[in-house]
Amino acid sequence: MVIPSILHTFSEKSRACIETLERYKPDAQLLDISSRSATKRAAVLVLLYEDAGNLRVLLTTRSKKLRSHPGDTALPGGKVDETDNDVAHTALREAEEEVGLAQGCPSVHILAVLEPVISRFRLTVTPVVALLSDPSVLETLKPSEAEVDHIFTHPLEPILDPSLAAHESDLVPIGGEDWKYEDEFHNSNDKPISWAPHKIYRMHRFRSAASPVEGLTSDVLIRTAEIAYAKSPTFGRWPPNQTPGFAFAFEAALDV
Repeated sequence: MVIPSILHTFSEKSRACIETLERYKPDAQLLDISSRSATKRAAVLVLLYEDAGNLRVLLTTRSKKLRSHPGDTALPGGKVDETDNDVAHTALREAEEEVGLAQGCPSVHILAVLEPVISRFRLTVTPVVALLSDPSVLETLKPSEAEVDHIFTHPLEPILDPSLAAHESDLVPIGGEDWKYEDEFHNSNDKPISWAPHKIYRMHRFRSAASPVEGLTSDVLIRTAEIAYAKSPTFGRWPPNQTPGFAFAFEAALDV
């Protein structure tokens, strides 16, 4: 829990988001992924901080040398280690390895653990949402040469209303290498899921200051923002004629 003396330093809007996230309680059954082997479980850190009265999130561009998801935007995180105490331990340990965020940093406050999501490789990924109360810590972060090419941040609220990203001064050029689309801030496309028969996945992409925020990372941030701001996206979140959510994917992944 974020102590009141720290919370008082945030804008009213950010305080409301932080308090809402702290109160959030996901379905306990969805959190129970103990039946999955450690090799199929992972956690990511959604590290929020405030800048100019608005919440932003820490992101990375994965190294192009990696075998999986090279060059993709990612939240710090990775697979569960048998020595990890819980998913928060996993997320923080991986963040230290990838960007140099000290596991014992007193400025990092865990806010919530969200429902797991399923990656395209059928990993069960649990988002751990945390608050960085001292943004100067960001200046000390260094990308792991083996895993991360770039560290950057993105505002959280434009994940629900992409037009709000118009206030960002350093977005990559439209039509350039990092945003090869004509859409100004966001686009999406639907494609079948090979391991979930007759189901469709809607891929969301957001233009950023670096690589596009897309796929599982965008799914996690959309859900985080929905909870924090207590509102829905301005765009079509889910494919037509399909029940909202990833329950079907979770069940299908467990069956494989």
